[in-house]
Amino acid sequence: MILPKIEIKKILYATDLSDSARHAFAYAVSLANLYGAGITILHVLSEIPGFEAKIIGHIGPEQWRQLQERREAEARATLIGKKREDIEVHEVLEAFSRFENQDVVVDEILVRKGEPAEEILKQVEKRNCDLIVMGRHGHGIIEEAVTGSTARKVVRRSKKPVLVVHLPEE
Repeated sequence: MILPKIEIKKILYATDLSDSARHAFAYAVSLANLYGAGITILHVLSEIPGFEAKIIGHIGPEQWRQLQERREAEARATLIGKKREDIEVHEVLEAFSRFENQDVVVDEILVRKGEPAEEILKQVEKRNCDLIVMGRHGHGIIEEAVTGSTARKVVRRSKKPVLVVHLPEE
């Protein structure tokens, strides 16, 4: 049997800014260095259906718009490292950019709104990524049955390979 040659040129790294996601970033960087691939970092601001209408009814559309803009600006600042009190993705990027004296090529840093699994799948197709790397939380069985898992949804529906990284037990 002849195995196909695997080429990975673009990696979509999906992050919710959690410890699990930061741990998964090490895998994205390692694979990017191994294959000479670029990384697109994606953070999705999740939206709860019907929530916006209820909030707007209480605080008004202008205040809601301002809240949304602040939330998006904070997430973007965290991702690009301008928010000094957070050690989120920026410090992980710096730490791993020195990994074995190799640079990490970050093509884009995206902050989007929507349902996380849907947005991940949309961006993978839009940017023609070859691989998705994401972390997974160790939620309980009941919570996962009720809310579902973003990683599980992505794995089930993705046409591209997905690497789901669990946070190691300490």
